[in-house]
Amino acid sequence: MTFKYQPETLAVRAGQQRSQFNEHSEALYLTSSYVFDSAAQAAARFSGEDSGNVYSRFTNPTVSVFQQRLAALEGGEECVATASGMSAILSLVMALCSAGDHIVASTGLFGATQQLLGNIMSRFGIQTTFVSQTEVDAWDAAIRPETRLFFLETPSNPLTQIADIAALVAVARARGILVAVDNCFCTPILQRPLDLGADLVVHSATKFLDGQGRVLGGAVVGAKALTDEVFKFLRTAGPTLSAFNAWVLTKGLETLKIRLEAQSAKALELATWLEAHPKVARVYYPGLASHPQFELASRQQKSGGAIVAFEVKGARQEAWRVVDSCRLLSITANLGDTKTTLTHPATTTHGRITPEQRAAAGITEGLLRIAVGLEAVVDLQNDLDAGLALI
Repeated sequence: MTFKYQPETLAVRAGQQRSQFNEHSEALYLTSSYVFDSAAQAAARFSGEDSGNVYSRFTNPTVSVFQQRLAALEGGEECVATASGMSAILSLVMALCSAGDHIVASTGLFGATQQLLGNIMSRFGIQTTFVSQTEVDAWDAAIRPETRLFFLETPSNPLTQIADIAALVAVARARGILVAVDNCFCTPILQRPLDLGADLVVHSATKFLDGQGRVLGGAVVGAKALTDEVFKFLRTAGPTLSAFNAWVLTKGLETLKIRLEAQSAKALELATWLEAHPKVARVYYPGLASHPQFELASRQQKSGGAIVAFEVKGARQEAWRVVDSCRLLSITANLGDTKTTLTHPATTTHGRITPEQRAAAGITEGLLRIAVGLEAVVDLQNDLDAGLALI
């Protein structure tokens, strides 16, 4: 009898490959190469006729476990793991797009993603048009004959805008366009874009998949026909996930559901408190009824997630005053950690894009982003309240 396992079971069991020692916890294989039994076997491995390991730039047993486990969680056929989230996006674009192709992407993308698509890829003849995250008609209107890809992240960083994945897929599918979704904020625990019709899912595994701020990693998940192209690029170009990082990320997946559900509950409590605070002008959190896409988020996601953004009453000076007063929250741009982090997006994560691009993305000088961890919410409130009292 075959069972369809639940996410928490897949997170601790999927993809496990025991060695001759029959270890219970996943093994860590720190090797650059592998010994072949014969010249014929070596040739078969290099040609792909034999599916065994060849060289750890593109085949490693520890990395394979992480890839299989994440693919199972996302409901994808295959996963290609990379050195970081940005290298995952780079690998996807380089594998599936060529000079002359066109991408439609959201104005709400992470700053480095905007830099990659808008500045770097344009030097190689791949053009990107940035449109509103939430206006499906704008995506449709931006399509050109050469459009190859829709790229979006939902919820967006940092304003947690929600894109209607199914609606955008319908627009793209009618024109033969691929849809890739950055699922970093939700992870497969809260949202599965492939189930909504997306072709590919991208992750910065550095964030919630690791969950403790230890290592870098990235991943592309989807149908084998597409991930095979990404794999070919990785095999040659080498933006490879290290075996050690893959081992850490695999262990991180084991607690992903427990962590993210707890962090999301704490984020909702904190967001509700911030919304009632007299020194806060606005709160952005998909779990609040005041969020513009609350109903969509309620259908598309299992909860609001663990990221809360809010605008203080003031601008940069007031926002920095809150940041500088914190003694508990970590002042860092990373997110997805068990430790709550706080950052000022306009001068950190989105500091390299132009003021016009920040304005289009809705990122003001008074905006702060919190990635809620596992601390007691009352302690987070007290830490923030001390700074807000100075405004």
